[in-house]
Amino acid sequence: MAKKEIAVKTDGYLAAKNFNMDSGFMEELDGLSATFDKVKIPAGGGLMFEIAGDDGEPEPVKDIEGVILLHHAVNSYYKDAYSGGNNPPDCGSYDGKVGHGDPGGVCATCLFNQFGSSDNGAGKACKNKRRIFILREGEVFPIMLSLPTGSLKEFTKFVRRLITKGKRSHTIVAKISLKKATSSTGIVFSQAVFSIKRNLTDEEIRAVLPSVEHLKEVSRNIALDQDADNVTCYDVDEETGEVRPLR
Repeated sequence: MAKKEIAVKTDGYLAAKNFNMDSGFMEELDGLSATFDKVKIPAGGGLMFEIAGDDGEPEPVKDIEGVILLHHAVNSYYKDAYSGGNNPPDCGSYDGKVGHGDPGGVCATCLFNQFGSSDNGAGKACKNKRRIFILREGEVFPIMLSLPTGSLKEFTKFVRRLITKGKRSHTIVAKISLKKATSSTGIVFSQAVFSIKRNLTDEEIRAVLPSVEHLKEVSRNIALDQDADNVTCYDVDEETGEVRPLR
C-alpha cells in the first residue's frame, strides 16, 4: 500500500503549527552549523532589502512583513578589523549583557563597549546589533535580520509602542521598511523603521508560540560571525554601524 502523504496547510501564519522547529530543524541540521537566510540592509541610503529567493539568489524587496518571533541583542568585539568569512569575534555576547572570550565579562562596564573606544575615537570598539527573527506569512521557517547600530533607536521606539499597547512582538504582524537617514558626521545610510500591520488572531498566536520558544535555544547555536557583514575590505561608520566597501 502506498504511503499516504500528509498535506501541509499554508494558510497564513497557521502554517507554523504544522512545523516542529525543535525536531524538524535540529534533524535537518544534525552535524551542520545553525544558520538562517539573512536579510541584507543596503548601504548608502538604499531603500530595498535583499532576501534570498527560492533559488538562493538575492532578491530586492521594498518592505518585509511578518511576525517577529524573537529579538535579542548581540555584541561582537574584534581586536583586528573583521575580514569576512568564518571569523568569530575575540569576544561576543548573545544577550548584550555578558561577553565571552577576550576580554569577556559584564558588557555594560567593558571599556570596549563605551563610546570613544573605537579606532577613530567616536564609536564603540564593540559592535552592538540586534538579531531579529521574522516569520513571513505562509512560511514555517523565519529569516534573520541583524539590525545595525543606526536602526536600534527606531526599533526601540517600535517595541515601546508595543509595550504601551500591552502587546508582544510575536502577537502582531510587523512591517519593516527603509528610509534614508544622515548621521551627525554627514553619512547617508539606510535606516530600518517598524510599524504594526495588524494583530494576530488568538489561533495564529497559538500556532507561532512553539517556534518562539525553540528559537530561544536555537539562536545561541548561531555563530556570532553570522551577524557581521561579509565584506573583506570595508569602512564602518561608527555612529550608524553601516558597512561601506573601500574604493
